[in-house]
Amino acid sequence: MPRKNWDKYFLDIAREVATRSTCPRLSVGCVIVKEKHIISTGYNGSIHGHDHCEDVGCLINEQGRCIRTIHAEVNAVLHAERDDLKGATAYVTHEPCENCAKTLAQSGIKKIVFENAYENKWNQYFLKDIEVIRIKD
Repeated sequence: MPRKNWDKYFLDIAREVATRSTCPRLSVGCVIVKEKHIISTGYNGSIHGHDHCEDVGCLINEQGRCIRTIHAEVNAVLHAERDDLKGATAYVTHEPCENCAKTLAQSGIKKIVFENAYENKWNQYFLKDIEVIRIKD
């Protein structure tokens, strides 16, 4: 079997990270990598010490989104050292929502690799200076 390229390798790890998600609506994982070293990981889950969707149900807003969880990309940024984020790559199981796109851009991420599309008309504005690659299996 041929050796995986780095993008597929880190996306596989993001898929595994997503298995920790606590929202049954969508399991998302994010791995932030710099110079082929993992800087941080994150999955969508509730605030530490708060109830989880899988235990008490989702909190759905007017747009039909669950707002109980912190998204995977935000959790990954929160758990990383700020200086390590500059120039790094985020590997995400799903295309970032507009808020996560802004968070990744503001943190200094220079490349986003994702697998699953997420309908979002706003990323063209927020990710304009970031290399974005969709990899389909």
